Amino acid sequence: MPDHFAGNTADIAVVGAGIIGVACALQLARQGQRVVVIDPQEPGHGASYGNAGHLATEQVFPIADLSILKRLPAMLMDPMGPLRLDWKYMPRALPWFTRLLLNLRKAPFQRTVAGIRALNESSLGAWHRLLEGIDCPGLMREDGSLLVYERSESRQPLLALQARMRQQQVPVEFWEAGAIHKTAPQLSEQIQGGLFFPATGHFIDPYRVVCELVEAARKCGVQFLKQQVTGGQLSEAGVSLMTAQGQVSARRVVIACGAHSAKLTATLTGKHVPLDTERGYHLMLPHEHDRLPFAVTSLERKFIMTPMSDGLRLAGTVEFAGLDAPPSMERAWQLHRLSKGLLRHDLSAEDATPWMGFRPSLPDSLPIIDRVCDGKVLLAFGHQHLGLTQAAVTAELIAQLAGATSAHALPELHPYRLERF
Repeated sequence: MPDHFAGNTADIAVVGAGIIGVACALQLARQGQRVVVIDPQEPGHGASYGNAGHLATEQVFPIADLSILKRLPAMLMDPMGPLRLDWKYMPRALPWFTRLLLNLRKAPFQRTVAGIRALNESSLGAWHRLLEGIDCPGLMREDGSLLVYERSESRQPLLALQARMRQQQVPVEFWEAGAIHKTAPQLSEQIQGGLFFPATGHFIDPYRVVCELVEAARKCGVQFLKQQVTGGQLSEAGVSLMTAQGQVSARRVVIACGAHSAKLTATLTGKHVPLDTERGYHLMLPHEHDRLPFAVTSLERKFIMTPMSDGLRLAGTVEFAGLDAPPSMERAWQLHRLSKGLLRHDLSAEDATPWMGFRPSLPDSLPIIDRVCDGKVLLAFGHQHLGLTQAAVTAELIAQLAGATSAHALPELHPYRLERF
């Protein structure tokens, strides 16, 4: 990769080549900015590679509720549970979980829901604009998604969830079993009903989305450096980023490296953000095609199945074990066991491939999207499990922040400001 940015000045350096960083780079380059993207991996090889592919605009509530207290013993004891906390990681996770619980009080909870909803409501429109701009609209399907239940006792909680979602203006329909089996006939007869979300969608190949954005960005002059940013400092001229290969200078920097964003943010801004990671797993089934018309989530089994061009992706589970612990791939294979009985015929796991990635999560379930340090530092991270959903709208907001020439031209981003921590 060309290294002529080393020692030279770009307009903007984007740290992070995931879906959010790449989308930001493309939008900034289209403004005429000279952009370099820096990441130790190839573009799209972090969390963006293995996400569920679901454009989850219906998920307007925080990642947890107060029932997490009741589930804490199971989280610690069950290594295959849908929500797991590694007991060795608990001392480090406890302050984060404490802040999470505090944010479930009424006022902060309402602020969180409003903040998530505002981004989600703009997400599909932003993705339309972004994909049409690179002539790849076919990568996104807007066929809706389905949340199903199998036990009769789940009906009332699901109806209560529907009422809560309607209060937040989330488009949602209750489907009885007959409607589900007519639309998705391969699902098991034991499914009793579910919620259909018409204003959602999915990508048929999330990694290809990143690759197409990268190609479009390169055509706009964006350079990609496969380097690890080890530090940085601000000066009157802008930002200097240190890597093992040398120094990269830019007038501004966008920090968009997901779960790895906290250290560089602290170095450049002096602000220590309470960023942790939800480790997510998937199992890709390459021999499963045409099983489902859209993404289907199981209420009781707590995982999602998304049809893709390369097969069926089973995804889900949340594990809190930090950035350094090795992956527990048995959790990925557990997804196949969870699928048994959910369809009329069991899914084939032949040639299946497991994966684990880091979802960047803040205790109020909102991302940081902001411009600080006299405009020299732009922040775009902490989207938890909504990074794919909110990537395109986040890129538009970062482009607005970068292009604003006065305070009144800045977008209203109060819920996502760095200063809330």
